Amino acid sequence: MVDGKDYTTDGADGPDWDSGLEDDASGVMKTVGRQIKAWREAASLTQAEFGAAIGYGEEMVSKVERGVRVPKPAFLDNADRVLDAGGKLSAMKPDVAEARYPKKVRDLAKLEANAVELGAYGNTVVHGLLQTEEYATANFHQRQPAYSEDEIDRLVSARMARQSIFERRPAPLLTFVQEEAVLRRPVGGKMVLKRQLEHMLALGKLRHVEIQMMPTGTEEHAGLGGSLQVLKLKGGMTVGHNEVQLTSRLISDPKEVQVLEMRYGMIRAQALTPRQSLALIEKLRGDT
Repeated sequence: MVDGKDYTTDGADGPDWDSGLEDDASGVMKTVGRQIKAWREAASLTQAEFGAAIGYGEEMVSKVERGVRVPKPAFLDNADRVLDAGGKLSAMKPDVAEARYPKKVRDLAKLEANAVELGAYGNTVVHGLLQTEEYATANFHQRQPAYSEDEIDRLVSARMARQSIFERRPAPLLTFVQEEAVLRRPVGGKMVLKRQLEHMLALGKLRHVEIQMMPTGTEEHAGLGGSLQVLKLKGGMTVGHNEVQLTSRLISDPKEVQVLEMRYGMIRAQALTPRQSLALIEKLRGDT
């Protein structure tokens, strides 16, 4: 609970939107899509021609115009230039950035963007901030009841957008502990897993990122209660994110946050060191 609100996501580090995908952001996306379509048609360009001119495929253009895919800033800038919109399409970037996140995780994304330190332990899938687009797509395809393809597109887009946290300056301290078993599970197939491991190796070499592995054979484990996340914000406040099956919540009660901080500290102490962890990830990549 943060500021009197309860934010829910599913236990696999992904939002649970049985009816949440249609929110206020959908209106923004549809409006942006209609504007782009109107400018494109005024320029007498087909979707394929327009896509080729701005560096995107026809399918992506179609999804953006239908309001089911959030356009990236580069999409809007290129569209503005090619369609000679005089800055009108580029000006939509702030609204689109807000719409990128489905309603139920929008505030979580804001907290991540405001964090000076983030620590996360994951025991079911690779943490969302570490996922490749392929892995994230495969992960959402596992969800039952199944998401539609348009819903998966939006969920993946939102997840990828959250990863801008790695590019922030000044850089926040980002630490992750992942279960070894998670990185042995070929979600999406062996090649998807291999590229996921390579991505984690690259992230783990960044100076402000530490990735640790919890060995499957360990006898002592403080994280058996499930995944968790601790965020220290710019203003000095610390919040927790505790996940279970189907639901999870953000926590601001100091006593509860203290428990999560203690558990995360113990989990990190019980896990392999960052250097040992990268060596294990490298081995797993070679074995895949």
